[in-house]
Amino acid sequence: MSVNTIERARPARGPTAPNKQGNPLSRGVAVGYLSLIVLIPLAAVVWRSTEGGAEGFLQAISNPQALASLRLTLLASLFVVAINVVTGTLIAWVLVRDSFRGKSLVNAIIDLPFALPTIVAGLTLLALYGPESPFGLNIAYTRISVGMALLFVTLPFVVRAIQPVLLELDRDMEEASVSLGASELQTFLRVILPNLLPAILSGAALGFARSVGEFGSVVLITGNIPFETQVASVYIFGQVEGDNATGAAAVSVLLLAISLLVLFGMSLLNRWGTRHDR
Repeated sequence: MSVNTIERARPARGPTAPNKQGNPLSRGVAVGYLSLIVLIPLAAVVWRSTEGGAEGFLQAISNPQALASLRLTLLASLFVVAINVVTGTLIAWVLVRDSFRGKSLVNAIIDLPFALPTIVAGLTLLALYGPESPFGLNIAYTRISVGMALLFVTLPFVVRAIQPVLLELDRDMEEASVSLGASELQTFLRVILPNLLPAILSGAALGFARSVGEFGSVVLITGNIPFETQVASVYIFGQVEGDNATGAAAVSVLLLAISLLVLFGMSLLNRWGTRHDR
């Protein structure tokens, strides 16, 4: 019997079934590394925040100065996210759908806040919008400066979340919508936006989480004025410098809980938005 006859007689093998249990070694390394780098430090902060008991924890987070810094941080973060959702979507649209000279340079500049140390970003903003601004625009040590600093560091999140989705979006659906008589605005709202919504939510959640914990870019330009421009991260730093590590840990745990809730909520919305794709 020839080799070809034997090969034809062999039953065809289907694709190898995936190992649902996975590799125990790789899973153990992944969980161990995650625990070492993320979970154990977070657990240490939570433990430190409870050194004064429940009463001490509540007293630390209900301190008027702490509440003022938390309020400013959350309101500024929500404001920044709202702006980034609109402007980030627009910038991503221009980078994907339009062709113009210098497009690659603009695309590279979007990632600059990722690469630039945040303290350098704060110094840059202070030079641009501070008392010696070349444009005569002095907004340093005001609440506007908080928003400007957070806008600077969170801009890439929405842009980079939307760009891949726009690149893979089927243009035939848009053309079909237009051929059926829909306007460009109707096509965007009914065809494009539903596909972009999960990416927009993901970028908004990441931007919010970054805004809540931002320190370097705001510490210089805001002036750290209690009850006026002091954000939560700078307040925590001040508590550590004042030898109140337990109070600083308590406020840190509250910020951590808020960020986790936002990320979890956005994840649920993302799953709900993509439920028809599964």
